[in-house]
Amino acid sequence: MKFMIQAGGILGALAVALGAFGAHALKGMLEASGRSDTFETAVKYQFYHALAMVLVGLLMQRAGQDAVRLLGWSGNAFAIGVIIFSGSLYAICFTDITKFGATAPIGGLALIAGWVLLILAAGKI
Repeated sequence: MKFMIQAGGILGALAVALGAFGAHALKGMLEASGRSDTFETAVKYQFYHALAMVLVGLLMQRAGQDAVRLLGWSGNAFAIGVIIFSGSLYAICFTDITKFGATAPIGGLALIAGWVLLILAAGKI
């Protein structure tokens, strides 16, 4: 529970920092490479799922053992999804190597799995 809330907080703080960095320090580079939208998408998805991880951690405090197990898997899927999905988009922005985009769907599937697991856990709360 505590780990999930802390991990969500860390991912959220990093999303704010990266978003600010992208909007100011990297603005020229991102515009020149045409990657502003890609960077913004990475930050948004990271932030949304950081909040989801905090929610999962809070729900874990109230849930029974079966739901807690599913919630843990949900939070882990969110974390893995953020690392792979947002990470691949950040990698594209910083390196201009578009092949990193091939891993983004894997991260997207992990994010979707996190939401499905959250739905299943809600049925057991």
